Amino acid sequence: MSSDRADAAPTRRTGVAPGRGDPGARPEEVVDWLASRARANRFRVERIAFDRLRGWSFAPDTGDLVHDSGRFFSIGGIEAETADGAHPVWRQPIIDQPEVGILGILAKDFGGVRHYLMQAKMEPGNPRAVQLSPTVQATHSNYTGVHKGAPVAYLDYFTDPSRAHPVADVLQSEHGEWFHRKFNRNVIVLVDEEVPAGENFRWLTLDTIAALLHHDNLVNMDSRTVLSCLPPAPEGSGDPAPVRSVEDWLAAERARLQRRVRRIALRDTEGWVRTADSIRRVPDRGFRVVAVAVEAGNREVPQWTQPLFEPLLPGLHAFVTRRFSGVPHLLVRIGAEIGLAQGAELAPTVSCVPEYHRDRPPGRRPPFLTTVETAPPGRIRYTAVHSEEGGRFLNAVSRYAIVEADETPAPSRPPSGYRWVTPGQLSAVARRGGRVNVQARTLLSVLSTGAVRL
Repeated sequence: MSSDRADAAPTRRTGVAPGRGDPGARPEEVVDWLASRARANRFRVERIAFDRLRGWSFAPDTGDLVHDSGRFFSIGGIEAETADGAHPVWRQPIIDQPEVGILGILAKDFGGVRHYLMQAKMEPGNPRAVQLSPTVQATHSNYTGVHKGAPVAYLDYFTDPSRAHPVADVLQSEHGEWFHRKFNRNVIVLVDEEVPAGENFRWLTLDTIAALLHHDNLVNMDSRTVLSCLPPAPEGSGDPAPVRSVEDWLAAERARLQRRVRRIALRDTEGWVRTADSIRRVPDRGFRVVAVAVEAGNREVPQWTQPLFEPLLPGLHAFVTRRFSGVPHLLVRIGAEIGLAQGAELAPTVSCVPEYHRDRPPGRRPPFLTTVETAPPGRIRYTAVHSEEGGRFLNAVSRYAIVEADETPAPSRPPSGYRWVTPGQLSAVARRGGRVNVQARTLLSVLSTGAVRL
């Protein structure tokens, strides 16, 4: 299967004057600009068999899928043993990318209004090829030139401390379900000097970005996780309980988890089979490992091949929200994922693939899933479909939601493993790094940008 992934919306504006802000940009204009950048370059993603991968091979001793350079990333296996649960021993493929990348957004004030330099960037796995990305979105291998491509624009602002003032700088985890202990540097820096915006870049206000977060598959995952590092909007930031109590609870829950995780060879992932063009479970469920050939006219390297993880069905990630003493709260969950460095992080109330639970009786469904799925329109404070990390995942999309509830479906004393926190508490914990998972940070970005005010 192949696809030419140019968006087809009409164009009204293609950019702004170099170094100037864009305070009048309407969200629709930015949507059109992204579509124009897609049309201006050739983007093509084609599924291929593993034997057509260039520079990649299966290691003869382990069966791991590795790059000839020994860099970028590899796909091996992982095994988890738990004391209870439906799967006491679980094995699966996992992405191993030990290097720390940079996800950075450049900020500058124009006429007293803060703007953020955002990029129109193509990722091979995204359903909408070109999405709104951070100023810099690069792995260590990329920005150190292992790929032998063009240099990464604006990189100096994030590697040379003398060039800008830090607003946020945090190491954050990536998808613990599919990455092994992967972290990226999430950073926002403020500059005083004039910074010209290249043809694939545009200065946008936070209000414009907030409005774009209501569009499906438009603001990419890397932008969302960086934006979650901003302090929350004033509404909903009250913190009657100390943040330390939330961190103590997370630490205690992590200690309570009885799970032993170890890396194994890909060939030892029992229950998975390798065919000419995929690695999949038997029966086929969850995700597959596949390969693609990519053409991208505006990337540092115009052509390449690579493996990707492909989930078979869309996910759902949602916070349930209530007010206590007039203060908004979010119901967080201890989210244990096989690849997280410390086993678990704070997660949305609900994170699952709903289709896998469709025919289960209420007692066997994830807690609060029915509350989210049956919420009337007046209780839905936010909903949008967002793609996950398009550089490693193919067509990985999830519906993100924030749903208001009352005491009956969402009691003030929640079940074990759940806790009510304020948006301000969650933000403070997230900005310490490695404590709030990537799905929760997407929903936190909706609050930190003011896209939704609880």
